[in-house]
Amino acid sequence: MTGKLIQMGASLIAILALAWIALRLGLGGDARIRDEAHLRELAQEALYGFEPVEIAIDRAGLAALARDGEGRVMLLRRHGAHFAARLLDGHAHARLDRNFLVVGTSDRRFGEITLDLGPQAQAWAASLRRL
Repeated sequence: MTGKLIQMGASLIAILALAWIALRLGLGGDARIRDEAHLRELAQEALYGFEPVEIAIDRAGLAALARDGEGRVMLLRRHGAHFAARLLDGHAHARLDRNFLVVGTSDRRFGEITLDLGPQAQAWAASLRRL
């Protein structure tokens, strides 16, 4: 009986130690795009020299669209505790559903993303059709 209690106590200490290490490393958490400045930082990390001039952030902060001065459009989405980005090309597709914009890239592994853009959704859908 005492051996089982010691084993259970050691397991609990190990679990707490792993949780503390994960917290210190910044793993997990609820990654969201906080504001335009944060989106600009993420876009710059994804592609050096990409300076957004037009931005649309999903209401939940899980994804965003950004257009630079050259007309390139970047789609950012949450991927675990980080963000992944793709430049949209002519093979991207966009589908409008009221205030929601569903965007897919030519990269199947990236998947489709549904962005709640509110009134901006229509303007972005129209501009993505011209890619």
